[in-house]
Amino acid sequence: MGSRDGLRTPNEAALDRAGPVRFGEELPLERLGPYLREHLGVQGEIVVEQFPAGHSNLTYLLRANGQEFVLRRPPFGAESIARGHDMGREYRVLAGLSRVYPKVPRPLLFCEDRSVLGAPFYVMERVRGLILRRDPPPGLELSPPRMKALSEAFIDNLAEIHGLDLEAAGLDDLGRPQGYVRRQIEGWTERYRRARTDEIPEMERVARWLYEHLPPEQGAALIHNDYKYDNLVLDPHDLSLRAVLDWEMATVGDPLMDLGTSLGYWVEPDDPDDLQGIRFGLTTLPGNLTRRELVERYARRTGRALSPEDALFYYVYGLFKIAVIAQQIYFRYVRGFSQDERFSQLIEGVRALARAAERAIRRGTI
Repeated sequence: MGSRDGLRTPNEAALDRAGPVRFGEELPLERLGPYLREHLGVQGEIVVEQFPAGHSNLTYLLRANGQEFVLRRPPFGAESIARGHDMGREYRVLAGLSRVYPKVPRPLLFCEDRSVLGAPFYVMERVRGLILRRDPPPGLELSPPRMKALSEAFIDNLAEIHGLDLEAAGLDDLGRPQGYVRRQIEGWTERYRRARTDEIPEMERVARWLYEHLPPEQGAALIHNDYKYDNLVLDPHDLSLRAVLDWEMATVGDPLMDLGTSLGYWVEPDDPDDLQGIRFGLTTLPGNLTRRELVERYARRTGRALSPEDALFYYVYGLFKIAVIAQQIYFRYVRGFSQDERFSQLIEGVRALARAAERAIRRGTI
């Protein structure tokens, strides 16, 4: 198998693949099939698989007559804990983005008729490619120079997203940017308390610290709100970026809060074992930029300078927010809305993220 700059051409197994549908998350083909045939012109037998990764909205691969589509629907039970998982909103974001930003899947169909699946859903094109998750896929060798280039492209693309023309995309009314930072701290704190299952004093202390250290607003931009390696579809040969996925939390707000979320996901090689155990991507591989280097490169690309104190706030916010998301998913699992065993230990992730936030506060640095 050939190699270029340490990157072997991966075999088919390295590409992002779907598998069997998880128990309890099946789609009713007797209703979905006729709907897709009528509204999308799908022909032939429809085969449904499910993408195994992801912890929020459910994502399915539909195959029919040589065509491939991706269907997104809310998780079962999500309506009990949050107002999120708005399929119509996510569809609108993709439709608007496709006018000004080429690296998104093209949305094809939105359905708000709950009689079809029991919840709203949408269908989009499938963008085939490589998604770097927790462990390197088989047949792929990732050299330090390649990971350095990828991490630079990662942060450069976030800066590009934050510079998109909102009016041209028709998304200038998507959010309420004024007061965004304060609302996020208050909102995520309230969501945590609604989904709380265990007493975790660190979470309460971190929430209080965030509220007491609110930085000034830094303008408004389109923000992804869950930007990390495993939401990127990459070309399997050169790791160039083909598409950004999972826009369910996108809004218009302070772009530095978006950066903070990405920093929260960015585990470094010398971070403690509890963080290593819950890392979401390959950020610990040699060659990746550090969190501090990400901040510095983002500042150069956007002209938004961050003081060390501000960078600390956004990083702690990212850790806290990710912990709350994990808590919400764990809450659904405990309540029986999901049988996905991946979720059974998420409460330990909440604890680890809260401890990481407190360590950063004590150090005074990211």
